[in-house]
Amino acid sequence: MRRPSALHLILFPLSVVMVTPLVWMLLVSVSTQAEARRFPPGLPSGIEWENYLAAMRDAPLGSWLVNSFVVSVVCVAGNLLLCSLAGYAFARIPFFGNKVAFVLMLATLMVPFQIVMLPLLIMMRSLGLIDTLGALIAPNLATAFGVFLMRQFFTTLPRELEEAARIDGASRLRTLLQVLLPLMRPTLATLAVLTFLQTWNDFLWPLIAVQSPEVMTVQLGLQSFQGAHTTNWPKLMAGTVLSQLPVLLVFFFAQRFFVRSVAAAGIK
Repeated sequence: MRRPSALHLILFPLSVVMVTPLVWMLLVSVSTQAEARRFPPGLPSGIEWENYLAAMRDAPLGSWLVNSFVVSVVCVAGNLLLCSLAGYAFARIPFFGNKVAFVLMLATLMVPFQIVMLPLLIMMRSLGLIDTLGALIAPNLATAFGVFLMRQFFTTLPRELEEAARIDGASRLRTLLQVLLPLMRPTLATLAVLTFLQTWNDFLWPLIAVQSPEVMTVQLGLQSFQGAHTTNWPKLMAGTVLSQLPVLLVFFFAQRFFVRSVAAAGIK
């Protein structure tokens, strides 16, 4: 067994700081309204499971969770497909303006979303997607970061693998799908996790693009627990706990792939 190092003296306090909001969220979700508002905060006198039932009963929380899941899964699938194709093209296919186009694409990462928000809203309205799940899916089907991530990892793979496949008669697309992508499972898992987290936790764009309660995502729907003068904190925290369970599950099952991807990038 490895002995604790001096680095743990730094990591342990940081981990406590990061876990504290999650613990507070769990405690408030099983507290009464009076206990949630007292200062200084303390442990609840009992466990109020009714807060979770009230969160499901007083709002269409289940529908919001389904909407968030559908939007996140479709965006993950779109990023895995489109970013892989674009990243492979930038890394392996020589064409006129390859480097210039890649640099221009990277430059979009420095543009704040608030600047493109209004033009994007006009585009979605012209396509008739406003107040639909399509308005939440279409802008996130591919991202500049995803293309950059895939392109960088494609450059780490030896070209001899592609040349051997091409000699055997495989097309460029078949080489990509059957030779290269299976070697990039950690990278694909990393892109999937990051895309899922970003899409699931997005609040600003759904706030602008949808208005009907039946097409709201869970992050947007949780604001219904907040009133103009008062907030039902136990019910809000109960809904927040339920909304974060899928995120924790996704990260738990994909963590090993995420670590492999980071390790591979460090080796390169």
